[in-house]
Amino acid sequence: MSNALAVASGGGLPSPTDSLHSYLQTVHAIPVLNLEEERALAVKLAESNDLDAARQLVLAHLRFVVHIARGYRGYGLPLGDLIQEGNIGLMKAVKRFDPEQGVRLVSFAVHWVRAEIHEYVLRNWRIVKVATTKAQRKLFFNLRGAKKRLGWLSREEVELVARDLGVKPETVLEMEARLSNQDVAFDPAPSSEESVAGAGSPALYLEDKGSADPALQIEEQDWQASTQRRLRAALSALDERSRDVLSRRWLAEQKATLQELAGEYGVSAERIRQIEGNALKKVRVEMEA
Repeated sequence: MSNALAVASGGGLPSPTDSLHSYLQTVHAIPVLNLEEERALAVKLAESNDLDAARQLVLAHLRFVVHIARGYRGYGLPLGDLIQEGNIGLMKAVKRFDPEQGVRLVSFAVHWVRAEIHEYVLRNWRIVKVATTKAQRKLFFNLRGAKKRLGWLSREEVELVARDLGVKPETVLEMEARLSNQDVAFDPAPSSEESVAGAGSPALYLEDKGSADPALQIEEQDWQASTQRRLRAALSALDERSRDVLSRRWLAEQKATLQELAGEYGVSAERIRQIEGNALKKVRVEMEA
């Protein structure tokens, strides 16, 4: 058995993404295990955690992963990446395989291989993940094939799919809409040839803070000018001491303290605070009038 696997172990098995053709040739050169060989290796792995037995079990089933991965080429993802993800599932299956259950490893591993490939497809098929819940994930792989055959589903077809998969018709309609959408670039297309494709780019609908609406700019300027006029009028209506206290406490760059003003006017700090409070009330009334 060791000699049979020497083609893969001698120089190391190439990665599917390095050279797919070389990888496929190497994988198909590895012979398939018979029932007795597979059981003997599985027992060694289960009883003594023999890593060489695990390696031989994995290598002998790599062609099986390739066969499954080919069925997912319609999602537009690299076959090498699909195979690589499926190999991860195969290794997980080998680790959990129990030879006493009376089933072949290939039958046990199919779930693990498909699960890893499914997760990879869902993560990479679109920029935005289209399926997050268990029902949506089930629909993604079943509904996509149905839509290729039937196009947009009728109400009867939606209810049939929902009944077959055990989900709500609303979930089927939502997933159908998600599958029909396309990723849109945030920024518009840079070249003139792609200008039509970039016409609906989200960036075109964002407010340009650098060049705001001229009407809004004029409105803001008018509001500021009006506010300043009303503030000057309100201050002019105060007596000289109140105006001085308010200006030096609120409008000056170097604000005066209550103690400083109290010393200048020969009154207590509490009296300055009262003058300031009364002045603020009068200004507020004048500004709101």
